[in-house]
Parts: sequence; C-alpha cells; structure tokens
Amino acid sequence: MEQVLTNSKAYLRGIVVISVAIPVVVALLLFMPYNFSAAGADWVKVLPGLNAVINSMTAILLIMAVVAVKNGKQVLHRNLMMTALVLGTIFLVSYVIYHASSTSVIFGDVDHNGTLDAAESDAVGAWRGIYLFTLLSHIGLSIAVVPFVLLAFYRALTGQFAGHKKIVKFTFPIWLYVSITGVLVYLMISPYYI
Repeated sequence: MEQVLTNSKAYLRGIVVISVAIPVVVALLLFMPYNFSAAGADWVKVLPGLNAVINSMTAILLIMAVVAVKNGKQVLHRNLMMTALVLGTIFLVSYVIYHASSTSVIFGDVDHNGTLDAAESDAVGAWRGIYLFTLLSHIGLSIAVVPFVLLAFYRALTGQFAGHKKIVKFTFPIWLYVSITGVLVYLMISPYYI
C-alpha cells in the first residue's frame, strides 16, 4: 500500500479537492436546507448532543494517541488516529444533516422566537461575545485544519514520518482545540434548544 500511495500525486490532489469540497458542500447544504423534521424525522434533534459526544471522544482519542506514540506504541497510535478520523467523518455527516434541516439556534434566545431582543441580550451579557468567539474560532479552525489532517495521514501511511512529525506539531493542537471547543459550543448553546 505504501508503494501505491508514494507513487501517486492523485492522493495529494484528492486532499486538495476534499479540503475545498467540504466547506463548499456544507455551505450549499446550509443554504438549501431540507427539513428532516417536517418529513417526520424528529431524530435530528438528538444530533447536536451526539456531535458533542463525538467531539469529546475525538479529543480523548487525540490525547491517547499522543501518549501512545510518545511511549513507542506506533500501532496503537495509528489505530487511535484512524478512529479519530472516522469519528470526524461521522461528525461531519451528522453536522450537515442537523444544520441542513434545522434553523440556527441563537445564543441567548430564551423565548425561542428566532431573535435576540435587548432584554435577552442584556441577560447573557459578555457570555454572548465569549460564545461567538469560541464558535467562530471553532468553525474557522475546523475548516483550516482539514487539509493538514489529511496530509498528516497521507505522510504517515506512506512512511514519510519526518514530514508527518513536522505537520502534526501544529495540526494536533488545532484539531484538539476544534474538538474541545465543539463540546464547549454545545454546552453553551444547549440551554437555548427547543
């Protein structure tokens, strides 16, 4: 498998295509929603909680993977990282399904009318700014980290361990930040779900 991956630039082009396609497809689906709830699929309401669980598990796996590789357990490291990648894929599908079928929840919208009036804004105060910073940094970094995660996996699978080590020095903390802030965003916004 290493020989096939090493000799093909198609994989690197694939990383670029996937890295561009993910945010484009997510944006398209968000702007062209399909209401699963209207189709009788109320199960989509559980997806934000599921996404928080997936993000929690991913963060734990990432930390375990670093500990494993530092202890010389490369096979365990690889398995933990592959599991984290699978969870990331499941998260992405779940995220798209939920956001393509549900209206956005507004932080502080206690009466669930889809707007934040002055009284609600005053009630949440500075927490809204903290929430928005956490959310926007989470979203921005989740988009930015995708090509680096895929490139790190490519380098590891092709035995390019020196290049793999270089890229994961900044990819790992970003992926971990994205996973942890995903949970924080959920915990902060969950009181405002209907």
